[in-house]
Amino acid sequence: MNIEHLTYFDNSSTSFPKHQSVAKAMSHYLNCIGGTYGRSFYKRSIEASAIIEDTRDKLAELMHIDNPENIVLCNNATQAINTVLKGFLKSGDHVLVSPLEHNAVMRPLKRLANNINISWSTLPANSDGLILVDEIQNHITDRTKLIIVNHVSNVNGVIQPVKQIKGAAPDIALLVDGAQSVGKEQLKCDMWSIDFAVFTGHKAIGGPTGTGGVYIKNINTTDTLIEGGTGSNSEDIVMPDYAPDKFMAGTPNMVGFAGLFAALNNPLVYNHTQADLTDLIERVKSLDGVEVICANKPENQSSLFSITHNSMNSSAISAELYSRFGVETRAGLHCAPMAHKYLNTDNTGSCRFSLSPLHTTSDLEYLYRAIKDVVK
Repeated sequence: MNIEHLTYFDNSSTSFPKHQSVAKAMSHYLNCIGGTYGRSFYKRSIEASAIIEDTRDKLAELMHIDNPENIVLCNNATQAINTVLKGFLKSGDHVLVSPLEHNAVMRPLKRLANNINISWSTLPANSDGLILVDEIQNHITDRTKLIIVNHVSNVNGVIQPVKQIKGAAPDIALLVDGAQSVGKEQLKCDMWSIDFAVFTGHKAIGGPTGTGGVYIKNINTTDTLIEGGTGSNSEDIVMPDYAPDKFMAGTPNMVGFAGLFAALNNPLVYNHTQADLTDLIERVKSLDGVEVICANKPENQSSLFSITHNSMNSSAISAELYSRFGVETRAGLHCAPMAHKYLNTDNTGSCRFSLSPLHTTSDLEYLYRAIKDVVK
């Protein structure tokens, strides 16, 4: 093990370390505030409610959203995606998806295909999965109601041209899966006319697990996923018809959102540049037997990439990196078999490296030397 370097390279699973303010805010909520959101009007409850509303305001600022109340807070991005897919799509609808989608999208779509006869097809793309914007219109039918795009792939780090995709199909609703992007890549929801934008709190934003949500541009297009108490309109047996209450049944993860608010107010400062990442990828590409799974062009590359090897499987690479160098990675299919099939790695999986802003050039050099030693 190495204690001189930050050797955690699994930030696509969950970011680590968090800013010290996150744990402090969570402890402060548990020990000093208590109370819950929107249920009472004593001081403790008002302070708790302010955490939720202030968090929503900060998220709106981050994602360039004019109406913060249209941000629905959830337990994670998966719940947020299910909220959209099961609330927006109707029987017989057709969906276009990128070839790099996560199971958080594909499994709900499969259930809907079985239950209400929705169908899907794949958007045209380059060899790295980057959408060919000029060809989108050729794949739209009179039943196409939704386009789904994984903003940053959790397998090869490709950044999709979300603005251009919406511009190519302005009349079709667009769902952006920002689980890997929100907090590090630009997403201007209202300026780009995004209909749905999903985020998670525990990855690039740097907050705790159990936090996430979705921006819904027009709440009247989407039915509720769950129903229950909201603290509002309690005299009615039906859910309120206004945002965000329509979609926020039950008590939210108060301690988690306290931590998320702290993370939003204390974004981590980058210790390396995009050029440093590009240099690392190019050096790893030069190693014998190694194939790097990444964007075809550096300008489309976010801060994660994967590798395969012609004689070592991905699990063995990951295990050797950890046992010999303390480097923590993820190996396998990364809950994205569709992406791996498109990238021709479905039989092998890959060993993934996902960076934190805190990684220094020295950390990246240590990682390169570790990979080089393991695969030689």
